[in-house]
Amino acid sequence: MASEYEMSFNDYLAIIKHHALLLIVSFVVILGVCIAVAISLPPTYESSGTILVESQQISPDLVAANNNTFADERIEVIRQRVMTREHLEGIIDKYNLFASQSRQLSVSEKIEEMRNAIVVSLVSAAVKGRGEVTIAFRLSFEHRQPEVANKVAKELVTLFLDENIKQRTERASETTEFLTQEADKLRVELEALENRLADFKQAHSNALPEHQELRMNMLTRAETELKEVDRDYKTAREDLRFNELELSAANAGLATRPGTPGAAVDKPQDLASLKAEYIRLQSLYTQAHPDVRAVKRKIAALEAGKGAGSAASVNLDVAKAQARITAAEARIKSLADQKQQILGKIAEYEAQIIETPQVERGLVTVMRDHDNARKKYEEIRTKEMSAKISESLEQENKAERFVLLESPLMPEKPVRPNRKKVVAMGFLLAPVGAGALVMFLEMISQRVRGAQALASVLGRRVLVSIPYIHTKAELARRRKWRMLLIVCGVATIAIFLVLLHFLYMPLDLLMFKALGRFA
Repeated sequence: MASEYEMSFNDYLAIIKHHALLLIVSFVVILGVCIAVAISLPPTYESSGTILVESQQISPDLVAANNNTFADERIEVIRQRVMTREHLEGIIDKYNLFASQSRQLSVSEKIEEMRNAIVVSLVSAAVKGRGEVTIAFRLSFEHRQPEVANKVAKELVTLFLDENIKQRTERASETTEFLTQEADKLRVELEALENRLADFKQAHSNALPEHQELRMNMLTRAETELKEVDRDYKTAREDLRFNELELSAANAGLATRPGTPGAAVDKPQDLASLKAEYIRLQSLYTQAHPDVRAVKRKIAALEAGKGAGSAASVNLDVAKAQARITAAEARIKSLADQKQQILGKIAEYEAQIIETPQVERGLVTVMRDHDNARKKYEEIRTKEMSAKISESLEQENKAERFVLLESPLMPEKPVRPNRKKVVAMGFLLAPVGAGALVMFLEMISQRVRGAQALASVLGRRVLVSIPYIHTKAELARRRKWRMLLIVCGVATIAIFLVLLHFLYMPLDLLMFKALGRFA
């Protein structure tokens, strides 16, 4: 039974010698294709500028700006506003971009190509000692012509700077306008609540809670005054009753006994006895007592009359008693009217005091709405003032701003394609591709190589093997191919040195650099 044959090193050498021409041609073709691709690819130049997001010039502790958002968010918003169809179409028409394309592009395709050629990338986000963040971003544009790439990059940088100022100013103005409108609305609402509060206080002016203590004091004073009027009223009623008794005695021609009001005496008393009686009554009663006052009047009448006739004295006493009765009645009527007035005031004060809790509940509701509206109004006014200051900062360019840190420069060499990498890849792919081709051909070939391979196929030992005898023509052809291989090797080395000189580094500089390494 035939066993599987394993190829030896000599077999591999025989395969290489047999396919040497194919290996060389494949290697040269693949390398040539890679070199042709590296040379034929159109160059792409990139021009870029760096923009710094500079923090606010004035300390935020003194003046705070309202446009405080994350830097990457602001950059993305401005990028979207810059890369609108209107802006990009204007730049395309201005610099006649994509005119050298092999096929005619539509406007939408040109704008899409334009957007793909614009790159916005964050450069740094360093944190300072006080917690402030330094943000910078890089704006670049790619094109096949370096002059166009530089001009468009400058145009885009200018658009970014202008759009940032415009966007921040518009946002500050819109914020101020909105807060002003809200403040006006709240002012109208506050004025309506103030009018409502004034009307409520005017309608319940007699029962306002802040006057409760005053009403209680007035009620106490009215009650005290009522007690005094009651006392005076009782005194006036007693005087009236006594004066009526005196009038009755005077009409009868009698004098009233000081100790017993209304009792008649047989004969009138003299001045000395009346004075003695007056002294005695003073020790017992006050000056307001009716007996004391009657004796006092009699003493005054006797002293004035000095012993006039009894008929004249009686007439005089009657007239005086009637006058005193009239005065007492008038006083009683006046005191009764005062009492009614005081009672009316007391009832009014009590009604106001009872009504005060109800008024207070309504007043608290109105005052709460008024205070809430006033607080909102003051808060909005404070925010409006802050927004106006922020708007002034934006207009004077004192707030956070974009500063051109590095202007776009004219690109000196293309960023794509990387011809060095393409050629290096060719040198890598060429032997791999040639070897893969030879391996493929050997896999599909049924050739038996050598005596051992034949013995493995037949399953029997080979007794004699006759080596291959080369003819003179074959030897000459072999020498010819050997010379061709040498020439191809030299050409390949020459091509490699030329590519190394023009694509990587001049050979003289490379030699000096290499010698410097070993010096």
